[in-house]
Amino acid sequence: MVEQVYIRDVAKHVGEGVVIKGWVYNKTPKGRLQFLLLRDGTGLIQGVAFKREIDPESFAAAERVTQESSVIATGIVRADERAPGGYELSLTHLEIVQLAEDYPIAPKEHGVDFLMDRRHLWLRSSHQWAILRLRATVIKAIRDWLDSHGFLLVDAPILTPAACEGTTTLFETEYFGEKAYLSQSGQLYNEATIMAFGRTYCFGPTFRAEKSKTRRHLIEFWMVEPEMAYADLDECLRVEEEFVSYIVGRCLEDRAEELKVLERDTTLLEKVVPPFPRISYTDAVKVLQQNGLEIAWGDDFGSPHETLLASQHDKPLFVHRYPAKCKAFYMEADPEDPELSLSADLLAPEGYGEIIGGGQRTASLELLERRIEEHGLPREAFEWYLDLRRYGSVPHSGFGLGVERTVSWIGGLEHIRQTIPFPRTLGRMYP
Repeated sequence: MVEQVYIRDVAKHVGEGVVIKGWVYNKTPKGRLQFLLLRDGTGLIQGVAFKREIDPESFAAAERVTQESSVIATGIVRADERAPGGYELSLTHLEIVQLAEDYPIAPKEHGVDFLMDRRHLWLRSSHQWAILRLRATVIKAIRDWLDSHGFLLVDAPILTPAACEGTTTLFETEYFGEKAYLSQSGQLYNEATIMAFGRTYCFGPTFRAEKSKTRRHLIEFWMVEPEMAYADLDECLRVEEEFVSYIVGRCLEDRAEELKVLERDTTLLEKVVPPFPRISYTDAVKVLQQNGLEIAWGDDFGSPHETLLASQHDKPLFVHRYPAKCKAFYMEADPEDPELSLSADLLAPEGYGEIIGGGQRTASLELLERRIEEHGLPREAFEWYLDLRRYGSVPHSGFGLGVERTVSWIGGLEHIRQTIPFPRTLGRMYP
């Protein structure tokens, strides 16, 4: 009996008869020869139907079959350097499972809106296939590194009673007569779990109601947030650079073929190894001003600022000790200058901007109470969070890494919307 195999494994079956169950990605008819580019989710292979070597019904099926029709193809695997992937399938039988008619995404250029309206079909293209396989490896690398370095996965809630990052970007919903919000971050809950487990992380969707239409922003995105008890800012940065270097290394090793599909120049990615360069916020402002960008000390950075700073290095760049007023209420103050926070952002090179934000959290009950008041936050919503400073408070640090921005950088992509299967952007919630 002929064995069903996946296209990724055909190299093990040269000279053997196999069955491929998949879809027709493209077709080139040449009279007595029908070239069918087949895909099955694991890769592409060229199927060749030669009229003299295949039964009449199967050859008629090869002539009739259309783009994205589902098929079961039987044939002999042959090595051929000219074929996609280096192998082809000499067809001996072809069964059409479903004939697709008038598939809307032809092998030609289409506008972004056209493709986004058909995102459920666009996922089948080789480019999107490569991106989402890269995303899967980024996520697996994240989990593998954290799980093997003493971090415990502890899930944080998606419905929360208060803001974490800022009240202006919250999605509000009704919760049995009370107000609730879609999570901006699981960090505050992580700060509770590290007091029980030492090092933890949460991993899931987060939501920001930002009216941004940039290539770096999504309304719904995925974030991993590790948190560590008894860790200062320096320890936090050490963990971050090892963590990011591992993720990049895994992608270079496990997704080399996908990076080729994306035509990604991996030269700079190969340089992503610890240590990463560091610059203080104050020095970064001077660099920006010297390069003609308009910014005053105390202003937060925008995309042009991040791009210029990162362009001066061939590795990700840490910018640390931002003004306290630029950062969230829970950041620890710099003991050498209370106007500064023990915070840091990690900027990816090549114009991809911030991929990590984090730093040391305040361990002081008094300072946290004052910050909650200064930010105009409802104290009652944070009483549980204040308890963490009443009962066994310790120095602690953590960070959040955005999955989509990381995939965008590693894949060398033009827009973040391609890095998630069904993107939620300003004005788009379909499909």
